[in-house]
Amino acid sequence: MSGHSKWATIKHKKAALDAKRGKSFTRIIKEITIAARNGGDPDSNPRLRTAILAAKGVSMPADNIKKAIMRGTGELEGGQIDEVMFEGYGPGGAAVLVNVATDNRNRTVSEIRHVFTKNSGNLGEQGSVSWMFERKSQILVPQEKASEDQLMAIVLDAGADDLRADGPNWEILSAPESHEAVLAAVAKAGIETAHAEVAMVPKNLIKLEGKTADAMLRLSEALEEHDDVQSVYSNFDVDEKTLEALAH
Repeated sequence: MSGHSKWATIKHKKAALDAKRGKSFTRIIKEITIAARNGGDPDSNPRLRTAILAAKGVSMPADNIKKAIMRGTGELEGGQIDEVMFEGYGPGGAAVLVNVATDNRNRTVSEIRHVFTKNSGNLGEQGSVSWMFERKSQILVPQEKASEDQLMAIVLDAGADDLRADGPNWEILSAPESHEAVLAAVAKAGIETAHAEVAMVPKNLIKLEGKTADAMLRLSEALEEHDDVQSVYSNFDVDEKTLEALAH
C-alpha cells in the first residue's frame, strides 16, 4: 500500500476540519492564483482547470474563484506568491517533498527548516529526493463504491495507466494530462471518489514501524499545519493501526 495514498486518505478525513478553519480555501485560492499566471482561461490552462475543480469541490463561491484568477493574471493587486518545493528526509530516512506557496521566501525557508529539525528530520538540497517521485494523477475510490472490473473498464478507456488495491480504496494512477478525463469518466459513471489530485507519487516505499513511524507521522502533520504549505508527499509506509490512531 502506498504511503502517500495512506496520507492522502488521512487528509481526506481531515478535510472537514480544515474547511471549518478556512485552510482548504486558503490553499486552493493560492493554487488558483499561481496557476492563473499562465493564463486566466481554464479552457487553455489545465492546471487552472484542476484548481477550479478543487475549489468547486469545497463549495468555494464563484466570486472567490474569479478574484483569485484576476490576482494571478494581474488584473487585481495582490501580494506576490512564490511557489517553492522543499526536499528533505524524515525519521527512518523517509524522503519528503513539501510544496509551498509563500509571499516571504526567507521566512518560510527558516520556518520549514525548523519544523524538520524539531521533528527529527533534515531539510535537504534541491534534487536530493525529488528523483524518488513521479508526478501523477492519483484518484482514490472507496472499494465499496465499485468493483475492480467495473472501475478498470471505465478508467482504462479514459486514459488511466494503472488501477490497484490500496487498503479500503482503489488507487487510479494516470499521466497528469489525463487527470481531468479520468476523473470525469469516474464521475459520469456515478462513482464517488475519496480523493483526487495531481500528486508526487513515490516510486518505492520505506516501511516504518513503532516510534519511527510515529515520529514520521508527527513530522507530516506539523508540515501540513504550516500556513504556507500546499501539499506534503513522502515515501513512507506504516501499518493500519498506527494510521487509525492518528486519524482519531
